[in-house]
Amino acid sequence: MKIMVTGGAGYVGGTVAALLVEQGHQVVVVDNLCHARREGVLSGVQFVEADVADRAVIEGLFRSATAENASFDGVLHFAALIEAGESMQKPEIYFRNNTSSTLALLESILACGPKRFVFSSTAAVYGEPETVPIPETAALRPTNPYGESKLLVEYMLAWFHKIHGLRSASLRYFNVAGAPEVGGHGTGIIHSGEAHEPESHIIPLVLDVALGRRQSIKIFGDDYPTSDGTCVRDYIHVADLADAHLLALQALESPRAAEQRLIYNLGNGAGFTVKQVIEAARQVTGHPIPAEIHPRRAGDPAFLIASSQKAIAELNWKPNYPEINDILRTAWLWHQKRYSK
Repeated sequence: MKIMVTGGAGYVGGTVAALLVEQGHQVVVVDNLCHARREGVLSGVQFVEADVADRAVIEGLFRSATAENASFDGVLHFAALIEAGESMQKPEIYFRNNTSSTLALLESILACGPKRFVFSSTAAVYGEPETVPIPETAALRPTNPYGESKLLVEYMLAWFHKIHGLRSASLRYFNVAGAPEVGGHGTGIIHSGEAHEPESHIIPLVLDVALGRRQSIKIFGDDYPTSDGTCVRDYIHVADLADAHLLALQALESPRAAEQRLIYNLGNGAGFTVKQVIEAARQVTGHPIPAEIHPRRAGDPAFLIASSQKAIAELNWKPNYPEINDILRTAWLWHQKRYSK
């Protein structure tokens, strides 16, 4: 198959693009490089530096099919801003980049693109859940503009399916971490790992402390109604997430996808507090990793834990990295290689 991967120079998009190539698919990466680097794209993969809102470029790619250049079979959409905290300060850029730009991409797809679309959504669409683990049927009440910007896209996809017959899968995933291992679990690390500019995710920040690149890790709030007062999150390994995207793409060929939009949570189904993650990082790295307590961040729910039973049952998906120490181990190996150069 020939697949367009938007945001394919980034952490998750790049991992998925690499898996597609490994499985023999033709991949075209579209990325504006606003928060990624050209090196994040595998050599040999067609790369187009562009914004997904640029309809002339996107539709030009869709219309370029010839006898030698096959038409696209699907779009996997990862291009988005992802910082919940930043969205509470600059909501306008999240609605422009995540919602409006995705609408432009969908318009290009309706005009001349493939009718299979896998959307990188988020657990942030749930906000403060009433129960955990969170099922896909839980109330959708985002507590920050980031989650709202993604939920608006899901609403659009529902109408586009109903009116235009666009087949789509929305993957609501939780905290992504780790680095993919060549050949499978336990066999070595490839180049892609979690690194953002600026960095705000806890696992790379904790590992930065272990590497001496930061003095301490900040804990935002220790007065939540949890076992140790810090937020609880569900962590999913990036390789497990990549597997789920390919399975979702395949599922869009099924009769079920013609009848209804596919929606899946992706997580391990187990939650870890911020303090537990820091302690696990101390065990994995052998470093003390000092921590500082700071006030809560606006829009941070106390609990976010996935129920992934639907994805397990319908996609035949299974996470291979259920333990936080295993996820941290792969991330630590990648970080050491990255920053020892």
